[in-house]
Amino acid sequence: MTLRAKVLDALATVYDPELDEPITALGFVGSCSVSAAGDVDLHLRLPTPQCAPNFAYLMASDARERVRRVPRVGDVRVALDDHYTGDEINAAIGRGGDFGDAFPGETAGDLDALRQLFQRKALLARQGRVCERLRAGGATVEAIVGLRVRDLAGDDPEVRRCLTLRRELGLPHDDDAPALVAGDGGAIPVAELSRWLRRAQLVGLSLESNGGICRSLLHARHGVPDPTRQEASA
Repeated sequence: MTLRAKVLDALATVYDPELDEPITALGFVGSCSVSAAGDVDLHLRLPTPQCAPNFAYLMASDARERVRRVPRVGDVRVALDDHYTGDEINAAIGRGGDFGDAFPGETAGDLDALRQLFQRKALLARQGRVCERLRAGGATVEAIVGLRVRDLAGDDPEVRRCLTLRRELGLPHDDDAPALVAGDGGAIPVAELSRWLRRAQLVGLSLESNGGICRSLLHARHGVPDPTRQEASA
């Protein structure tokens, strides 16, 4: 595998905080070049120049951090193109600063709480889709609540992402943990599963709608193909 391919694999682990989809799948990676010395020049493009600066900063910062971990990579330059706060964000990330360095006096600089808020939304939506599949397969409410992580398909991308989110949020994710968890990490009571699933479906619909809007904007502005439309027409 080439070094550039490894860099792209690393970028595939960077998720849009609001949509919980990889920036590579969303088409946010405009270009990525790797020199013979291993230096990386990465350009990111977002759906609109007005995308929220906090989300833009998180993606650019995460991209730089993940790429720097790749063995044999040298210097890493990440540029956020065509964004109304791109100059501030690029400068802060280039010198290893945080969000507060990009916008001094305008923010406390700590985006952890915001990241966790959207991780919880993503976890709820993804667990809802897992639950829907279980119900479609004939599982009863009692059976679903009684399932453990070990009972889920470990190679299922949806399940893998759920467990990653649970780990990052500090929620139980070992084999003995409940397959589906509430916000506090505990099992969902049988009597609450239907209400929990309705909420998960609403959050999931919101994420999917926002993702569709982003893909449409990228297609209109940069000609980036929308893979969901291609799948629908296949």
